[in-house]
Amino acid sequence: MKNFTLLLLLLVCSSQAQVLYETVPSTSLSEPRNIKIQLPRNYESNEDKSYPVIVVMDGDYLFEPVAGSVDYYSYWGDMPQAIVVGIMQPDRMIDTYYSDENFLPAETGAAFFEFIGIDLFPWLSKKYRLAPFNVVVGHDVTAAFSNYYLMKSPPLFNAYISLSPDFAPEMTNRLLPVFQNTENQLFYYQATGSEDIEALRESILAFDTDLKGINNEKFHYYFDDFENASHYSLAGRAVPNALEKVFSVYRPISKKEFNEVVLKTESPYEYLVTKYETVHKLFGLEDQIRINDFIAIAAALEKKADWEGFENLGKLARKEYPESVLGAYYLGRALEGQGEPKKALRTYEGALMLKDVANINKDLLMMRAQRIKDDFGY
Repeated sequence: MKNFTLLLLLLVCSSQAQVLYETVPSTSLSEPRNIKIQLPRNYESNEDKSYPVIVVMDGDYLFEPVAGSVDYYSYWGDMPQAIVVGIMQPDRMIDTYYSDENFLPAETGAAFFEFIGIDLFPWLSKKYRLAPFNVVVGHDVTAAFSNYYLMKSPPLFNAYISLSPDFAPEMTNRLLPVFQNTENQLFYYQATGSEDIEALRESILAFDTDLKGINNEKFHYYFDDFENASHYSLAGRAVPNALEKVFSVYRPISKKEFNEVVLKTESPYEYLVTKYETVHKLFGLEDQIRINDFIAIAAALEKKADWEGFENLGKLARKEYPESVLGAYYLGRALEGQGEPKKALRTYEGALMLKDVANINKDLLMMRAQRIKDDFGY
């Protein structure tokens, strides 16, 4: 019942975003291919913004769970807004056909493989604003088929969400050196369940053991084994988990991250800068630093009495939110900590015409200013 309610919520959320039905012409296939596209909320009004692309195999039944999860998580800022593309597959076995000799895509499988790279992505890039981060989602044979894109250099996709994959022979042996030697940031998620098809479950668990032994800081591996989940029901639980893990660096600073990471880092300010630099490098996004992340870093700096970090944070806040009191407040706190109360007073009073932000407002600045006057007789 809980899973059904979650799925219903996700489907309701997905209706808030714009869903289009398109036909993609193809030089690779014998005919055009139908797709579904969910555009992010306010896509049309954000004319300068580009978006990661999430390609969903088995779009006939897997598109809605993925699109709903993407819309839900991006609404709350736990992942970036993204363009979701569901590929309709009238015959998935034809699309995923591979040779019995070398176990690589052949004939109709080779044509479908080329369709995504040669036809679909160029077509998408002409019509929509794409960021340089691509995700692919597949289930059993389509999950396994998605792995063939890892053999391209560089891989077509940056992240692979593999739901109960039905591996072709030799596939896992071919993938291990790819992951071990990759120089690109790669995200790889796979899932099974206790009630999964037995043969698939055994191969997935064996592959999981191999993947956990890979030592490469650019290979990011995640795995779920869901209790009481069947071959089909695991998809509804795996998709949200996978998106959370693949986009974990994008999420706002949580209480856990604050306590276990931020407070233990030498420089909370540098941690914040690095976090957003990583978001830019990985996803090609130039997102504004969240107010809540500023507040979290400021709390850590205050605990550490890191007044130089506070000064840097104030300068960054002025750059990100020039019309708000945020930068002035942090610069004032830095000056107080550095033994410059008169300068701090002028900084607070000089910002009283600026806009309030969150719980940092003019009343707080006036309170700090009055405290300085009372303490030093200015």
